[in-house]
Amino acid sequence: MTKVLVVDKDTERARGIAAVIRFLEHDPVIVPHGGVMAPAVQQAGYALGLVVDDADQAHTNGWLGMLEEALPKLPVFLLRLDGDRAPRGEAPAGNVLGTLAHPLRQQELSAALRQALSRNSEGENAQSVAAVQRLVGDSDAMGRVRRLIEQVAGSDATVLILGESGTGKEIVARQIHAQSTRRHQPFVPINCGAIPTELLESELFGHEKGAFTGAISSRRGRFELAQGGSLFLDEIGDMSPHMQVKLLRVLQERSYERVGGNKTLTADVRVIAATHRDLERQITQDAFREDLFYRLNVFPIEVPALRHRISDLPALVNELMRRIQAEGRGSVRLTAQALAVLSQYSWPGNVRELANLIERLTILRPYAEASVADLPEKVLEQARRAAAEGGSAAGQTAPDYLAMELAGPLPGVEVPDGGIDLKEQLADIEIRLIRRALDRTDGVVARAAKLLRLRRTTLVEKLRKYGIQREGMDVS
Repeated sequence: MTKVLVVDKDTERARGIAAVIRFLEHDPVIVPHGGVMAPAVQQAGYALGLVVDDADQAHTNGWLGMLEEALPKLPVFLLRLDGDRAPRGEAPAGNVLGTLAHPLRQQELSAALRQALSRNSEGENAQSVAAVQRLVGDSDAMGRVRRLIEQVAGSDATVLILGESGTGKEIVARQIHAQSTRRHQPFVPINCGAIPTELLESELFGHEKGAFTGAISSRRGRFELAQGGSLFLDEIGDMSPHMQVKLLRVLQERSYERVGGNKTLTADVRVIAATHRDLERQITQDAFREDLFYRLNVFPIEVPALRHRISDLPALVNELMRRIQAEGRGSVRLTAQALAVLSQYSWPGNVRELANLIERLTILRPYAEASVADLPEKVLEQARRAAAEGGSAAGQTAPDYLAMELAGPLPGVEVPDGGIDLKEQLADIEIRLIRRALDRTDGVVARAAKLLRLRRTTLVEKLRKYGIQREGMDVS
């Protein structure tokens, strides 16, 4: 049962509202006059607050102010006794998401609860992400990103963050906000590419009740929720031309109206945008407005792809494993050989792909050590090619031992109940590795010996010992 806080100075009316909430199988808690600050009220864990608006704006805002102080994260709806849901004067204080009419209707209350729960979930996710995610790595590329963040954070300039998908553009945006003078105000993200065009306007600017089919209550948009803080527009390159025009107007005039409304609201918001697309190319294709591009591109920051800062890989792996462990989802360790193989991979999905891999290894080898054999075949195949060519996608030399490790996984050997001849098994493994080394070097023993880190004479002795012969083999 979802807990709903009911604030009303009229006790009898509050009981009637509580009866409706209880009928809808939720758990109402009535706050008596002056009881908002009671410890039991503050610790109850509500999903939604309903504050009855008795037309005395000062009295209502007083209640909202006390609620905001006692329960700063509680989403609130105003309950209007006269049925009028239009805003009165200035925007109400507190975390008011919208208005409802008295008497309560099931459909409207259910919609308000869904909106409140969605807001709570977004807030919890944003806080947990902000608490653990940070810029990781000491490479020159990441050093440049940090310096740019420090330079722009103190201003209100619009920032455009560029980079491939999965490079951590939102983390950069959060760092800008955290180092700015707006850091104590909201950071509100929205993915412009994940929301249908017909709904994006309402998500950004909010709407009034009845503005369109399904708008059963008023709702604040992301600009309004981010007032005084920062708004992060992710995947701005996926925004439709229609919405680009509306966004440009807000950036120019610093004002907007809710969908279906006629009241002009001021946008005191620092805009940070991000995209993985080439916006200048989109401009030539008439897919992105040139004037909007220059409005956004005041201070560009390019986040490097993981393959361009592969030296940060060990630190990133440690950070990702720490996060998983901190979230209580297990832990895993990587062998030095596995980490070396990962450094040979080009990481098309960047840090996001690395995070998914670490989570996969945590499931495969919980509280244990993951080796080369546990890595995906596409990673191994690319590392094999890099080892054969003597380098990697990042321009690093492949460690010699990878030539053996990546030659192909040896079949697993179990110890049967009757025991095993260890000397024989080790000899079998040695023979197969020697054959693979000879295959790789086209039978040139000197090169095969170097690959196996043996002296040439030692390898020649082993060839005679095991009777290994190969057509065209050069033992000189």
